[in-house]
Amino acid sequence: MSAQTSLPEKGLNPGLMCQESYACSGTDEAVFECDECCSLQCLRCEEELHRQERLRNHERIRLKAGHVPYCDICKSPNGHSPGVRQRAFVRCQSCKNNLCLECQKRTHSGGSKRRHPITVYNVSRIQESLEAEEMDEETKRKKMTEKVVSFLLVDENEEIQVTNEDDFIRKLDCKPDQHLKVVSIFGNTGDGKSHTLNHTFFYGREVFKTSPAQESCTVGVWAAYDPIHRVAVIDTEGLLGATVNLSQRTRLLLKVLAISDIIIYRTHADRLHNDLFKFLGDASEAYLKHFTKELKATTARCGLDVPLSTLGPAVIIFHETVHTQLLGSDHPSDVPEKLIQDRFRKLGRFPEAFSSIHYKGTRTYNPPTDFSGLRRALEQQLENNTTRSPRHPGVIFKALKALSDRFSGEIPDEQMAHSSFFPDEYFTCSSVCLSCGVGCKNSMNHAKEGLPHEAKSRCSYSHQYDNRVYTCKACYERGKEVSVVPKTSASTDSPWMGLAKYAWSGYVIECPNCGVVYRSRQYWFGNQDPVDTVVRTEIVHVWPGTDGFLKDNNNAAQRLLDGMNFMAQSVSELSLGPTKAVTSWLTDQIAPAYWRPNSQILNCNKCATSFKDNDTKHHCRACGEGFCDSCSSKTRPVPERGWGPAPVRVCDNCYDTRNAQLDITEAQADEEGGTLIARKVGEAVQNTLGAVVTAIDIPLGLVKDAARPAYWVPDHEILHCHNCRKEFSVKLSKHHCRACGQGFCDECSHDRRAVPSRGWDHPVRVCFNCNKKPGDL
Repeated sequence: MSAQTSLPEKGLNPGLMCQESYACSGTDEAVFECDECCSLQCLRCEEELHRQERLRNHERIRLKAGHVPYCDICKSPNGHSPGVRQRAFVRCQSCKNNLCLECQKRTHSGGSKRRHPITVYNVSRIQESLEAEEMDEETKRKKMTEKVVSFLLVDENEEIQVTNEDDFIRKLDCKPDQHLKVVSIFGNTGDGKSHTLNHTFFYGREVFKTSPAQESCTVGVWAAYDPIHRVAVIDTEGLLGATVNLSQRTRLLLKVLAISDIIIYRTHADRLHNDLFKFLGDASEAYLKHFTKELKATTARCGLDVPLSTLGPAVIIFHETVHTQLLGSDHPSDVPEKLIQDRFRKLGRFPEAFSSIHYKGTRTYNPPTDFSGLRRALEQQLENNTTRSPRHPGVIFKALKALSDRFSGEIPDEQMAHSSFFPDEYFTCSSVCLSCGVGCKNSMNHAKEGLPHEAKSRCSYSHQYDNRVYTCKACYERGKEVSVVPKTSASTDSPWMGLAKYAWSGYVIECPNCGVVYRSRQYWFGNQDPVDTVVRTEIVHVWPGTDGFLKDNNNAAQRLLDGMNFMAQSVSELSLGPTKAVTSWLTDQIAPAYWRPNSQILNCNKCATSFKDNDTKHHCRACGEGFCDSCSSKTRPVPERGWGPAPVRVCDNCYDTRNAQLDITEAQADEEGGTLIARKVGEAVQNTLGAVVTAIDIPLGLVKDAARPAYWVPDHEILHCHNCRKEFSVKLSKHHCRACGQGFCDECSHDRRAVPSRGWDHPVRVCFNCNKKPGDL
């Protein structure tokens, strides 16, 4: 505050002089009144006095015209009615004291003091005007809060309940360009957090729900907008309550703390418990360790105009007692804030993240609780913009959304360190190395930003996971670290030439910079191990969801099968049309006379399903019509048509009318007898060919399993497409992605791309997901 008196301030109260005489000798006009110093002060005395640490937080007001001071004796610690605020009625010019009517009668009614000159204040008129002004202002404020309602911001599962930034502003019921701060409250369950917010900001209206029941009435995080102070008020769930998902709910509290400008820690205990100091100390440590970096990243990522402060909020400890004195009452020389810092130090907690910590206590002899001191402390902190400045509501929502996206997911109980309120497991990746058991040190959901897993210590080798990687020794000596893998052929060889070289001289190790540096059978004898000559070995961590590192990438057998399958498929596709036409014609030639020709059967005679090129048509041996497989799956002898005594395929209708006699003439029977023999011979030939095909398919499957690269998922484990989840069947073939080894249908794996890390240097089949990855596969 400036020591210079502005022109409007001069002459406002010519009868009120400085009562401190600390810097002015009592000759300057009073400009301030300090409630806790119990005196009127000029500009110089007010500035010099309250520069001291123990007097810095005193409540003081600037005097207005016609100001009537309080009675000096009433407000004195030794006065007759401590705590009762009485306005002065007169001022004794000799004693230099302001006296109310009662104190004036008691102290100046006898002796020589009766003749002291006094100045009478016009108390009644000023009092009435002040009360009327205060009443009008109070009425306006109450009216502004009549329509305020709270809404659920985040539920108990850490899921934000507002859809976007506009929805958040609409529920807050504030303007999008309004600058506001965030005030949140913390404390144990049942300590009256919601009640405190209702009386501090909303004049006792139940904006936040309160309940006398044992169960907690606040679940999750609720928010409301205070139009008077222009703050977003946030109510949180209480600590130490009987609840599920305790770890996630505790982590949610720190997210709210991170977006707050002021937090109130509400306690109703007669003495301050250690839980309060442990909570704030652990929250400070977790904030600095995990949230500071994320808030900086959010500012850059979201392009926010107002930077998010990396320094934590201001803390106000609101302590209400009934039977005990307030903190510092028995140590007048020490301010409460110093005693609080001593408690933190004794417990080994250091609240370095918070911009300031203040103590505001009230002792309730008889209800209701007095929240005026807390309200004044909040208003003082809201006016302080040196550390955290107001910002748009959209910035607040983006910060909360970014923190929720980053720090989310379940927290395994077996990994919890319960010695802290906010252990690292709440905010770090839950993945653990499969080889050595060390956890990842990165933040949660770091994969969304393309960051790999990292550990604090080195890994140990495990034969089960073969967690070795090879790097080119020559490149390493030149200051480069280039990974290499054993594979079937060099990238410069054609597929068939690579197979030929592999059969003659074995697998190769190829460096992108040095070319082929090793062949396993380069010489007839005396071939050395590559680790001893051209590569160096490094042991790396094995994270869940990743493959091994030096698995067999020798895919020569699979390459050979792929080539044979390609040739066979080409021949099959080219000959498919003529083969089906010849087969259909030949079947019609040997079919009995009463069978409908294949060329005339377009739909199933019962369900009317249209036949496609790959669908098989079946003739009923009784009526001769064409059916699909499901409508002609039953069998019985048909002796009247010459099919017997063995059961043959019939349609459902003919099976149900098995006892009915067919009206067949003798000539028809003779004609059918001749063609029936040809048909039976044809079916025998078809069954024989089918058995031959089956006999070929079975060993082919065994060969495929034997030729499968080690990183491929076995065929018998692939039941559905890894991408679209379609189940594989006879009509839906399964294909392996050459990069990840998972099984896909043709639609989800029709892309072609080289996969050098797996030994496929020429374009091969890859799935959609692997094809989207940047760089070399």
